[in-house]
Amino acid sequence: MSKLGFLVNLPHRKSFCPDVSFYRAPMGMGFVNGVPIFAVEIRHENEHSPGEEQKIRRKTADYFAACTQVVWDVDLLSDDVVRSYRADEPGNPTIYRHGQTAEAEPALPGWSMPVDDLFPE
Repeated sequence: MSKLGFLVNLPHRKSFCPDVSFYRAPMGMGFVNGVPIFAVEIRHENEHSPGEEQKIRRKTADYFAACTQVVWDVDLLSDDVVRSYRADEPGNPTIYRHGQTAEAEPALPGWSMPVDDLFPE
């Protein structure tokens, strides 16, 4: 699997490679100079310890420091499948569960997807 990389200039981070992203500018080959307005990080099965939680929170804070508007933390093993963090309220995620429809406001106005679409049939 190939991911798109974004170059940033933060004190302890020089790039992001989200699992899914949306970027509103022309792109060429290789890394993009800039940040996505919407980024999705999908947890692996070994990313559920307290230490991993802290790592995810730090990465989300880094996205916001670089000016990403919305970050989804997707955990397919949890009842809280999508935690949608917004730059204006980073400590207050919107939680989406099975049967609900998640959105990415204000990064992608009007766009949404059913949470259940994250699961293969």
